[in-house]
Formats: sequence, structure tokens, C-alpha cells
Amino acid sequence: MDFADVDRDELERLKLLYRPLTDAVRELVDATIRTEVDDDVIREAHTELTDVTATLRDAGLSGPFGTKVTGDGISIAWGNAAVGTRNAIAPPLTIEVDDDGRHHSTVTLGAAYEGPPGLVHGGVCALVLDHVLGMTGSADGRRLTGTLTLKYLRGTPLGTVHAEARTISVDGRKATVRGTLSDADGVTVEAEGLFITPASRN
Repeated sequence: MDFADVDRDELERLKLLYRPLTDAVRELVDATIRTEVDDDVIREAHTELTDVTATLRDAGLSGPFGTKVTGDGISIAWGNAAVGTRNAIAPPLTIEVDDDGRHHSTVTLGAAYEGPPGLVHGGVCALVLDHVLGMTGSADGRRLTGTLTLKYLRGTPLGTVHAEARTISVDGRKATVRGTLSDADGVTVEAEGLFITPASRN
């Protein structure tokens, strides 16, 4: 992880700067999927978006965003596919933690996340659960996914879904976590994962 030389005020300023841009791109993705405007409007939009993209590329990173850490230990993973502040592909998840250690997130999955007609793609369900379970298993230290087992009980309709997870056991570097993905009618996916602290490199 790289060091980010920013204080809390600057970090908050950057969030307020980038979030609206990311939200706008996320809305653009949704609009691109749903639009039925005339051909000429599509061509005009394509030209305008190409110009905007070129402007944004005038100054940019040579690789992925990665994870940066501020001097007071705040992690900045703004390119992350599940929670990235600057990633319009991210749903994005906002994870809350209860006093008893339960991690949970409620998020709306729209047209960009469709698999079977009207349903969330199974891989997107896995993304959401992997991240929520992973955060749960890393509550006492960084762990990475070792295994993730999913049981799809039924299709998950597009719209608002709720993910939650609890740590079942911790054995040294390994944490076993269980969780679910639900819609308004109940659980759609059950998950169990093994999360492992990376071995230190000498």
C-alpha cells in the first residue's frame, strides 16, 4: 500500500469532488442501457463522451488506483470494485457494523447489474457477499478470501438488497464467516467464506 499525504479535511474535500462525478458516470451507464433516443442523439452523445474521456485522461495514473493509507491510518481504496468512491462500476456498498460484530449493507442494484432478465447477475451477488464477508473476517486484522462458497436459493431481483455477515470462528490466521443476501421477501443467497491473513514476506 502507498502512503497518501493528505489530512482528513483534504480527504473529505476530495470525496466531495469525486463522488458527484462517479455518481454521474454511474447514471450514464444506467441511461446507456435504457435509452431509446434517436440515432443522431446517440452519435452526438458518443462524440461528447469521447471528448470528456480525453480531457480526463490528460493527467492520470499509469496503473490501477490500488490502496493508499493516510498518516492517521485511513485506507483509501477508491478504485475498489465494490466500494470505490471513484469507481462507477461499484454499486457502491456502504458497510455498517453493529455492536455485536454483525456487518451489513443495503444497496440498490439497477440495470447495470442484470444477469437473467430482471435478476441480479450471480457474479454480482458473489461480489457483494465476498466484500461484506471479507470486511467481517478482517475486523481484527487484514485477511484475504481463501474460499467462498455460495448457495443460490432463488434469483435475486434487481432493486434494493441487503447483505449481512458474522464471524463464526477465528483460528490464528483464519476466520470463518457466514452471511446472506436478501430482498424484501427473504434470503436469496447464503454464503460461507474462509478468510486468511497473508503470510509475511521476508
